[in-house]
Parts: sequence; C-alpha cells; structure tokens
Amino acid sequence: MSPTPDAGRRAAPLAPVSAAPASAGSGPARPIRVLVADDQHLVRGALVALLGLESDIEVVAEVARGDGVVAAARASSPDIALLDVQMPGVDGLAAAASLRREVPTCRVLVVTTFARPGYLRRALEAGASGYMVKDAAPAALADAVRRVHAGLRVVDPELAAESLAAGENPLTARERDVLVAARDGSTVAAVAGRLFLSEGTVRNYMSAAIGKTGTRTRAEAIGVADRNGWL
Repeated sequence: MSPTPDAGRRAAPLAPVSAAPASAGSGPARPIRVLVADDQHLVRGALVALLGLESDIEVVAEVARGDGVVAAARASSPDIALLDVQMPGVDGLAAAASLRREVPTCRVLVVTTFARPGYLRRALEAGASGYMVKDAAPAALADAVRRVHAGLRVVDPELAAESLAAGENPLTARERDVLVAARDGSTVAAVAGRLFLSEGTVRNYMSAAIGKTGTRTRAEAIGVADRNGWL
C-alpha cells in the first residue's frame, strides 16, 4: 500500500487519557490487549513498537491479512483491534464487520493512510469505534487506544465534518461491484463474466454510476468514487 495525498493531513490532537488507577490492594491493572492488522511489515512493526512503549498497553497479536483478523482475535482475546483499510484477503472494513459480529468483546480502531469521508462512514457502519490516520502524532495512537477501550469514539473532527458534508454513498452495492471489477481496465465482457452478469446489465450499472458521480466516463466515475472512499 503506497502513500497517497491523503497522508499529508494531520489528525486533530487528542487530550491525554490516562490509564485508570488500580484500587488500593488490587494490584496493577491489566494492560489493554491489542491486535494489530496491517499488510505492510514496516508499518505494522512501527505500530507495535510505539504501543510497546506504553506500560498499560500490550500487543497480543499481529496480522498481515484481513481474512486472518477474526481467527487471530479468537486466539488472542484482544480488547482492541487496530485495522488498516486496504489489506489482502478482505479489506479492513469488511474485517471490522466480521470482528464485531464474531468477537463482539473486541472493539475496533481503524488506523489508515486514507483520510476519506466514505471510508470513515463505512468504518462506523461496520461497527468501528474509531478512525485515525497514520500521520497522527505518536502519542495520539496510545491515547486513541485508551479512549476506545474506555467506550469512547475517536474520530478526526475535520474528517467527520467532511463525511457529513459528503453525504451517504450514492452507489448501490452492485454499482460498486461493477466499478471495482472495472478498476483494472477490464472490458465490459470481462467484468460481466467476473460478476456473472450480462453485458447489458453491466453497462446499465456503469451508466448509473457515471450519472451518480457526475462524470462522463467509467474511468472518471472510478476516480471520484475512489477519492470519496465509496469503493
């Protein structure tokens, strides 16, 4: 996953949230158990290293694929799962939905390069408790983990405002499927074969997507949908 222009923005600073003090005589509080899922080894290692500096946070699992998140969570019983958006297998948003369904005791914090309103909306719809970009200050990551663990929601205010302004994803699930399948420049026939649709149906979905995105070609429609995080 290569850096995009979205990576230049800065997340709003978060006020520090300290770990809850242990009651007298009760011994030290149990560290917050965290699963980190990111397909880039260096990024994943950096996140693990940053969290490892915190005395009240413990990384209990690392995953490089979205389709390995649920199994890893079942095996390690994390309190929080840090999920990237774009990962092989299934993306982080689909993984978040599966995790919330299969391991409901684990809260989800999306940590990604992509500061896109559509991704934020989809993440929250999938049950994520937070969404932050990777260029946030290092201290903000640990604070976000603590906030999510405390039952709070962590979202960049600027991105939240953009999400409200952008509105809901206008594309239907099938229109999205068609644009995703056509991303690599595939012909209508190839897209139809891949999705088990007729070529006429594919053309109709493409035409509808072009109209909804206010564009003139399918390439432009894919570009607009991608920038908004609708795909």
